Amino acid sequence: MHLASNLRFLRKQKGITQNELADQLDVQRTMISAYEDGRSEPKLLTLGKLSDLLDVGLEELLNHDIEGKGRKAIQKRGVNILTIACDEHDKENITLVGQKASAGYLNGFADSQYMENLPQFHIPTLSKQVTYRAFELAGDSMLPLTSGTIVIGAYVEQLTDIKSGKTYVLVTETEGVVYKRIFNYLSDNGKLFLVSDNEQYKPYEVKGEDVVEIWEAKAFISTDFPNPGDKKKPLTLEDLGEMISDIRADLRTLRS
Repeated sequence: MHLASNLRFLRKQKGITQNELADQLDVQRTMISAYEDGRSEPKLLTLGKLSDLLDVGLEELLNHDIEGKGRKAIQKRGVNILTIACDEHDKENITLVGQKASAGYLNGFADSQYMENLPQFHIPTLSKQVTYRAFELAGDSMLPLTSGTIVIGAYVEQLTDIKSGKTYVLVTETEGVVYKRIFNYLSDNGKLFLVSDNEQYKPYEVKGEDVVEIWEAKAFISTDFPNPGDKKKPLTLEDLGEMISDIRADLRTLRS
């Protein structure tokens, strides 16, 4: 069990003193010292509060060496066997997950029969060394891409390969299938920060352990040509810098 060392490491990482943590847990400071020295173990209710205060899952807090190995979310994931579809020439097709199919995709992505029943197509200009999947967007959270646009994503095996500021389709246990601009804070707090290009939608966090699949957006297909009025101006480096600054401010608010 790594509770004692993890508690000490995460408390210091967040800049919280033993007195401050004791006040938030409504216990004596000597109890925090005892937890961190391994002389005492918190009760289940206190463990739940610690998990929330330190932004860490109970399993990771108790059983993973965070200081020695880093956050659990950045550990190398085992090889995921993807269910793919091929044509009569054994060339890999792109499977399309439509809006209606996305609701069941989380339960069926590993089911070969489910995947075979989804539409398939091929784009010869894409690299043959990469596995692709296509997802139909719903809603207007990623304008100027409108609802019904098909985003083609390249499979990403490791969470650590997610590059901040790029767009991805994430398949998660908590949110299902989502297409967002991602900011990678896995090494800091084990989470990804998901941002919509439509500013009317608030960003939110997803735990790394809740991510099932990652697909980096590479192309899109749409019958609705982008209208200049759909977005005031193209996203520039300056816009991205301002977006990152706003996100950092939001993170500080979430942590406080």
